[in-house]
Amino acid sequence: MSLLIKLFLCFLKIGAFGFGGGYAMLPLIEREIVTNHHWINYKEFIDIIGISQMTPGPIAINSATFVGYKVSGFWGSLCATIGVVTISFILVSIATHYILKFKESVLIKSTLMGMRPALIGLIICAFLSLAKESYHDAKSIIMGIFIMVLLLSKKIHPILIIVIAGVLGIIFYR
Repeated sequence: MSLLIKLFLCFLKIGAFGFGGGYAMLPLIEREIVTNHHWINYKEFIDIIGISQMTPGPIAINSATFVGYKVSGFWGSLCATIGVVTISFILVSIATHYILKFKESVLIKSTLMGMRPALIGLIICAFLSLAKESYHDAKSIIMGIFIMVLLLSKKIHPILIIVIAGVLGIIFYR
C-alpha cells in the first residue's frame, strides 16, 4: 500500500474517533503515529503538542500536517490533513441538518452526558503521558506549578503564558 494512502487512512481513523477535541485525541494520535507506525519518535510528538499550542489550528490538523510532511513531503502533508478532517466534515454536514430536530432528544442528551467523563479521562491520560516526558527535573516541576498557579489565579492570557514559559526556559536551561 502506498505511503500516501497509509497516511490518509491513519489520519482518517484519528479523525473518525477523535471525539472531545485535541487533548482527548492525544492518546490516539500518539498510539498511531509514534507506536504503531513509528513515523515520529516521542520527543517529536511532544514538540508537535508544543508547536500546536503556539500555532493556529487544532492539534489533530497540526500533527497531521507535521507528520505527513516529515514522512512524505508536501503530498504526505496534504493526504494526512485531508484524512484527519474528512470524517468531521461529513459528520458536521449531516449533523447540521438534524441538530435542530433532535437537540431536545433525551437519548442524545444522555449519550453526551455519558461521554463527558470519558473525555475528561482521555484528557487526564494525555496529561499524565506528557508529564512523564516533560517534568524531568526540579526546574521543570517548579515551572509547571508556577504556570498553573498563574493560570488559575490570575486568568492570564495563554499567549502570555507561552511567552513567560519561553523566557523561564531561557533562564533555567541556557
